[in-house]
This record gives sequence, C-alpha cells and structure tokens, in this order.
Amino acid sequence: MMMNMIGPAEAGHYRMNVTDDSFWQAVLARDAASDGRFVYAVRSTRIYCRPSCPSRRPKRESVSFFAGPDLAEVAGFRECRRCRPRAGAPPAPGIEHVRKAARFIASHADEPITLSALAAHVGTSPFHLQRTFARLLGISPRAYQDALRAQRFRRDLRDGKPLIGAIYDAGYGSSSRVYEQHPTGRGMTPAEYRRGAKDTSITFTIVNSSLGRLLVAGTSKGLCSVKLGDHDEALEQDLRAEYPSAAIERERGAFTDWVRQIVAHLEGRGAEMDLPLDIKATAFQWKVWRYLQSIPSGETRAYSDVAKAIGAPSATRAVARACATNHVCLVIPCHRVVQKGGGLGGYRWGVDRKRRLLQKEKQ
Repeated sequence: MMMNMIGPAEAGHYRMNVTDDSFWQAVLARDAASDGRFVYAVRSTRIYCRPSCPSRRPKRESVSFFAGPDLAEVAGFRECRRCRPRAGAPPAPGIEHVRKAARFIASHADEPITLSALAAHVGTSPFHLQRTFARLLGISPRAYQDALRAQRFRRDLRDGKPLIGAIYDAGYGSSSRVYEQHPTGRGMTPAEYRRGAKDTSITFTIVNSSLGRLLVAGTSKGLCSVKLGDHDEALEQDLRAEYPSAAIERERGAFTDWVRQIVAHLEGRGAEMDLPLDIKATAFQWKVWRYLQSIPSGETRAYSDVAKAIGAPSATRAVARACATNHVCLVIPCHRVVQKGGGLGGYRWGVDRKRRLLQKEKQ
C-alpha cells in the first residue's frame, strides 16, 4: 500500500498521498472490510476514523489517508469516539522513537537541531532515527522541522505579525533564509502571502477536449492551473478553492495560444510544451516537476525511479505526493509516473483518463 504522510497536517506538501482511488471509494461505501488497512483523517475536524465509520462523509479535498492510527496521531489528528479506530490496532514499528522525535522538533522548531542531538534525546542512533523517521513519515527530521517553521511563519503573517518578527520567531535567522526556502511557496513573496493574494488576478477559460472539459487558468505571469473534468461548475469551484483570496474571472477565448498548445499536445498533434508557469510550490515539488517534464512522451517512470533520479532515493512517497499536488496537468506530465509493478496508481483527474493519456502518447 503506497501512502505518504506529513509532519503536522497543516504543513501542506507532506500530506498523505493516495495512489489508488479505492481508498476514497472504500470510505464512501463505509467498507468494513477495509478497516485495519488504513484510516482517514479530516483536516477540518482534526479527527481520524475507520473507513466504516457511520459519521457523515467529508469533502474529498479535506481528507488525508494514513496507514494506521499511530501515523495519524503523529500528524496531529485524534481518534474518533464513534468508530474507535485504535481498538486492536498494533503500533507501527519504531513509532515511539518517531513520536518522541516529532515532539522534540515541534518544541524546538525555531532552534538549530542536529540529527545527533535528536537521536541522543530519543535514545537511538542517528542512522536508525533518520531511516525510521523517513520510512514512517516520508520525510527527514530536517524536512519536518522546515515544514514546522514554514507553518509558523505563514501563521504569524496571517495574524498580522511584522515580517521581521515573523522571520526571527520562526527561526530563520535572516531574511535571506526565507527567500532560499520559500516557506510561502514559489511565485508568492511573504508580503503577498500576508495580504492573502488579494491583489492576484486570475483569468480562466474552459474548452472541450477528447478527455472531457479542460480548464486553463493563468495570471499575467503564466499558467497557474490546468484541470480536466466533466462539469464546468466543478472545475471552477476547484480553481476557487485553490486560490480563495484571488480575483477570479472567466473569459471566453482567454489564453488562446496556451490553450491551442495544450489541446494539440493532448490530441497528439503538438510537441512537448514549454509554457510559462506561475504556481506556488516547495523546492522539492519543483525538483520533481522539472524531472517529470523531462520524461519523453510515450514513456513512463516509477515513483521510485523519479526519487532516485532527483537524488532522493528514500523519498518515493514524497514524490507521489508531489505528483498528486500538480496544479497544471499535461503541462507537468504527472500521468507518466506509475507504480513500480506497472500499475497506473491514482490520478487526480481519474485513472481512466490517465490510461487514455498514456495510450495516446504511445501511438
């Protein structure tokens, strides 16, 4: 079962990744046979449940999946009192070391922490801690601390704290570190983030394609969203959820050249695309996405192959998450990444669309 998870749930890009739509379908069906295989967590309530929980089904975009109760709790969720998913669940091997390390990092996130000091606090070797932490959480202790710092930095900016104060309180030490690590995402400065992207104007259009309706959205700087779907209303709603504070308008015929290139590529009539992008992302996501753009049309790579190619062989789960959070499908061809055994895995726009895309590219 290929899953990935975050440090704190709010750390965004380290959220659990689902590589099979059957997880969500099991939740919708309240499938008791899936109990014990995984738990699902709802970010709005901070609660995790069994797939068979009788509670009202949440929105899909609010749900993260975890391999067990321990990992959900490390990520900051608490057990549902109705379905009691912890009952009878064996602890994940090494979870206590990871739990203790995560608590220490959380309480010292604004301070320098060496792996040796963290391992000594936990009572294990640096090598064992690094390996166990990455195996269970999908990220290293250093990346976990970076996520916590970024989370605090963003929260302080939203709360109105002066920029300099937010920088030092989060433990960055200097403004240059902030711009190196992009805690508010690439394409958005801390000042813009503090304003909630209210000055960002996004225009979008929706056209027909052989894979359904195609939404193309952009700013004056470049593309910020490309989506596939069946209904215009759902596509627009998804776009507004991604950019809740931006001024968004639909304009028929917008971005004619970009749309023409994307549709031509989709239909197998165009070369690889090189379009300007204006999307927020972590440095790791950019590294994954740039590699995906180098995969030739008609070829695929396993998630583990991508991880090795970008110099992070232990980050297979994080690679899967980066694929799942791709804002511009087709332009960044996340459909070309498959499971190691050749299975298609999941695809935000539907596994059938992924299959058809790959078939088109192999023709």
